[in-house]
Amino acid sequence: MRSVLRPGGTFAMELVPDVPQRSEYEHRGSHCRRRQGGSARISLVESVRQERPRQLTVFDQEFAERRGHCRTTQRFSLAFRTLSMRQMTGRLRRAGFTIDRLEGDYVGGPWTAEAETWLVVAHRAR
Repeated sequence: MRSVLRPGGTFAMELVPDVPQRSEYEHRGSHCRRRQGGSARISLVESVRQERPRQLTVFDQEFAERRGHCRTTQRFSLAFRTLSMRQMTGRLRRAGFTIDRLEGDYVGGPWTAEAETWLVVAHRAR
């Protein structure tokens, strides 16, 4: 971020606070839709697991498209490591940023550890 933001430039970032507390589950269908303008059915099935020693939450995804009797499947995983607000703001300060504000929603509500949204607004020092 520092290399692309001009001195004095401001940016905002959203952190996802609930990922480490997310319940583990397997093979839960989260989306099932018909492709627009066609007969193909698209579905997404996911599993969530915690790798607590590595502080990771892993989403294993299976994206499937069915056209009549033909089915194609793509599998992939997404891994998230959520830092505490203290860890994230510390990293930003060490990288030369000044924290302008922390917000707990999209309309400027106060940040708390229990907020559903964590927004950090910061600027690069001049």
